[in-house]
Amino acid sequence: MTVRKMMVSFALMGMIGSASAKEDNPRFDIILLIGQSNMAGQGKVEPQDRRAIPGVFKLTSNAQWAPAKDPLGSDDPREFGVGPGRSFARSLLKARPDARIGLVSAAVGNTNLQQWAPGGRLYNRAFLLLRQAQRTGRLRAILWHQGESDANNPRRAKSYAARWVAMMKQLRTDADAEHVPIIVGELGEYLDKPYASEINRQIESLPQKLDNVAVVSSKGLTERGDGLHFDSKSQRELGRRYAKAFMALDHSWVQEQ
Repeated sequence: MTVRKMMVSFALMGMIGSASAKEDNPRFDIILLIGQSNMAGQGKVEPQDRRAIPGVFKLTSNAQWAPAKDPLGSDDPREFGVGPGRSFARSLLKARPDARIGLVSAAVGNTNLQQWAPGGRLYNRAFLLLRQAQRTGRLRAILWHQGESDANNPRRAKSYAARWVAMMKQLRTDADAEHVPIIVGELGEYLDKPYASEINRQIESLPQKLDNVAVVSSKGLTERGDGLHFDSKSQRELGRRYAKAFMALDHSWVQEQ
């Protein structure tokens, strides 16, 4: 079933609820956050992460805008924590204080790239959430962090870039955003999996395989003690790196003030 046909299904539309932001609300600059647990956020939540940031909102599970406090997501069965989304948005606000940023967190922990293929449950859910958000705004960027679940398998690791490009091309087409910036984060340097380095090599090649793509380094970022997830400090730094990469791709962000 194609995404467009799937959109007529009442059952799937129920996944995102019937409520939506009112059409007379100011327009949002929408950021889609997808991938697995490091994008969903696993850092320890501290008081600073629960304070609202004026101008930054998140799409709730019943499709309404609310202050963007960590954790941003609500659909991973495991505990959520701090991710890169809020610090990304905070950095964008420093460059354009009048912006209204809408974060759409659709990342799901412990998922491999194949599970994100177009037509699958994760892709369809993320797309439906995005479509709901687009009723009151415009997609400005896609943030992606994933690959840990593919780093144990040589076939998946070596085909990562080709499969990712196919998925993102389809997502851009379905979202009516053919050249929207896509920012991709490297896997943590600390990750002890046999093909983690190959995944990072594949990730580093993405800007040469698809237009308007940037890769952010994980150099110097630290893990929370489980050898898998970035700690809170590193998640905040990762978000700042994503923001810097986005603004290097989209020079209009500052010019729109």
